Amino acid sequence: MTNMRVKNGLLLTMAAASVFLLSGCFQAQAQGQSTGTPSGSASASPSVSSSVSASSAPSASGSSTPSSTGTMASGVGLCKAASLTPSVDSTGGGAAGSVYMKLILTNSGTESCVLKGFPGVSLTAGPTGDPIGAAAARDDAQPVTDVVLAPGKAGFAQLRYTQAGNYPDCTQVAAAGFRVYPPEDTASVFIPLQHQACSNAAINLLSVQAFQAG
Repeated sequence: MTNMRVKNGLLLTMAAASVFLLSGCFQAQAQGQSTGTPSGSASASPSVSSSVSASSAPSASGSSTPSSTGTMASGVGLCKAASLTPSVDSTGGGAAGSVYMKLILTNSGTESCVLKGFPGVSLTAGPTGDPIGAAAARDDAQPVTDVVLAPGKAGFAQLRYTQAGNYPDCTQVAAAGFRVYPPEDTASVFIPLQHQACSNAAINLLSVQAFQAG
C-alpha cells in the first residue's frame, strides 16, 4: 500500500513538471512573436520617410531659366549682340584711382528681349581684338534679375575701371576700347573708349555688375 502511494506521488509530480515546462515554452514563443513585430515596422519606416522627402523636394530649375534655344520660359528671347547698340555713360565719377561708368545696351531690334546676368568685358585694341590682360571680374553688389527690353529700351551694367598707373608691375598697353559680350552670347559689341590696359593677366583693372533696368 505504501509503495502504491509513492508511485502515485511520483506520477503526479512528473505530470505537474510537464505542464510547467509546456507553459514556459508557450510563453517564450509568444514573447518572440511580440518582439518581432516592432523590429519589422521600424525597418520599414525609414524607406517611407525618405520617399516622401524626395517627392516633395522643389525643382532646381526656375521659371526664368533659358532653354537650349536661348528663349526664356516666358517666351521672350535673350538679347543678342546683333540687335543691341552699345554706349557708355562716364558721369558716374570715381574714387581712389578708379572710374565708374554705366555700360549701356539698347535694344535696336523689332522684338522684346531679355538681359539676364553679367556681360563679358575686356579691354582690346579693336572690335575683334583679343583681350588685353584680365577680363572684368564679377561684382555681386547687384542681384541677377530679368531685364526685359522692349524695342528702343536699354539696360545697363555698372563698370569699374582702375587706372593702370596704380600698379607698379603693370606692363601698360594702349587699348582702343571695350569689347562687350551680352550674357550667354558668343558674339560681341565694341565701345570705342581709349584707356591704358595692363598686359599682365594677373592684374585686374575691370569689374562689372549684373544688368539692371535703365
